[in-house]
Amino acid sequence: MTPLNRRAFFGASLGGLAAVADHSPSRAVDVAPAPRAVEAVPTDLAPADTLFLTWRGDPTTTVTVQWVGPELPGAEVSVKLLAKTATDWKTTPVAARPFPRTDLKVHRAELTGLTPGTEYVLQVGKGPKTYRFRTMPAKATDTFTFVSGGDCGVNAHAVANNILAAKQEPHFALIGGDLGYDNGISPKTALGFVQNYAKHMVDPKGRLIPLVTCIGNHEVKGGYGKGREDATYFFPLFDGLYRDASYAALDFGDYLSLVLLDSGHAAPIGGAQAAWLGGALRERAERPHLVAVNHVPAYPSYRAPTGVLGKFGTGEGNRTHWCPLFEAHGVDAVLEHHDHTFKRTHPLKGGVKDRYGVPYLGDGSWGKLRTPNAPEKRPYLAAVGDAYHFTVHKLEGEQRYHVALEEGGRVADVFATTGKRPAKRG
Repeated sequence: MTPLNRRAFFGASLGGLAAVADHSPSRAVDVAPAPRAVEAVPTDLAPADTLFLTWRGDPTTTVTVQWVGPELPGAEVSVKLLAKTATDWKTTPVAARPFPRTDLKVHRAELTGLTPGTEYVLQVGKGPKTYRFRTMPAKATDTFTFVSGGDCGVNAHAVANNILAAKQEPHFALIGGDLGYDNGISPKTALGFVQNYAKHMVDPKGRLIPLVTCIGNHEVKGGYGKGREDATYFFPLFDGLYRDASYAALDFGDYLSLVLLDSGHAAPIGGAQAAWLGGALRERAERPHLVAVNHVPAYPSYRAPTGVLGKFGTGEGNRTHWCPLFEAHGVDAVLEHHDHTFKRTHPLKGGVKDRYGVPYLGDGSWGKLRTPNAPEKRPYLAAVGDAYHFTVHKLEGEQRYHVALEEGGRVADVFATTGKRPAKRG
């Protein structure tokens, strides 16, 4: 793959954005309505209506194919796979499990032994439709792009950002919690998010864009301090990665690690999760790219960083248990969400600007919106905005470019770093 420099990135990756219509953002706070006790969900779904890719293993050599729908006829449903340059199809069986409080099933096939940096074609069952995807590159020297954001919902703004995000040809999308706002009780809403993703998160070359997630409060009945059983729809869809806990690490070869955390929704921030986090970061401290992801921000742009909720929803627990570990083990960036704004902090150490500190990006306005506090009121903030947005991350060797794109295509912010952030410095 030909390396892209900074100028080429802005010329190639952000081209064609005017094709997406500008939506005037509402400044009102979007609140997910309480769903009815019993909801009707579609029962005539075809695999194409909800098909998406995700991962439980190394994305350079594996992929997980999933869809939600009725049980397909026949005792043995399979997914067939063909490398773009090959002629022989490989067949993988499909497992099905219930999609709670519906008659639908979550269908899943784990494809392994794939070749890095390769395009594939897949086919579900005996249907005539085929789908394309690509595996992640083998080495950190290859250039690759992903998009991130959070707090999506199922409204028109979320769809517009899906469309714009797909135009960036990302290798994957990372949604840091609050996917459809099902609140652990609405199968229709959980399904609506998947349907939107399946329909719109296809790149201009026709390739499916894999989805990586972590848990947010709107995936859980009660939001905070609950158990795994309260995340009714999140785990049936994503327990391939979250088999043993509601937090996990996803390693891309030897060059990128995503450490995906639960900010107090189905597991406490401290205790076992903090102990696991310390070990996970220590093992990965020398990775060229080490990124942590969580829903509730350690450094919020809208909410107060302290308050009556204490460790729930304010970031206090993150700052106590996690941030010292991020700083000690050389985390390159933390992607966080929940506040429904755009924000970027200064590189921070102990909450104070420091050249060797950790930057915190995001704050989750893919489909939900609030007005942030100004940096004058929150000195840790370097940039803020009140537009629906997601971030494009382009990693090129040791260079990292983080570009916040608003729903209408305007570049809201650019932040670049080069080289590995020093671990255990000072």
